[in-house]
Amino acid sequence: MPTNAQILLYVLVMAGVTYLIRLLPLVCFRKKITNVFVQSFLYYVPYAVLGAMTVPAIFSSTGYLASAVCGLLAAIFFAYKEKSLLYVAVAASAVVFVAERVIEFFV
Repeated sequence: MPTNAQILLYVLVMAGVTYLIRLLPLVCFRKKITNVFVQSFLYYVPYAVLGAMTVPAIFSSTGYLASAVCGLLAAIFFAYKEKSLLYVAVAASAVVFVAERVIEFFV
């Protein structure tokens, strides 16, 4: 079990790393970025990171892979229909809930 001093050290190291990650772009890029490739790359980074974090969680957060796929398809469908984020999330969750109950009924 870690001591209080170790926990404090861990928190300080995490704070330092987080601060450096946020400070580094400010130090490295003092002028406005004019390169179109770099601008488009930086524009899509948040979406790529969000996708990389979300997609694996989708498939591991339910009891059955089939219900996860049903929820993903529902989310994609409602997002394609340009529904709000809240609507997409609630609809996908409802589809997963129903799919889980159907699967459990037949298993």
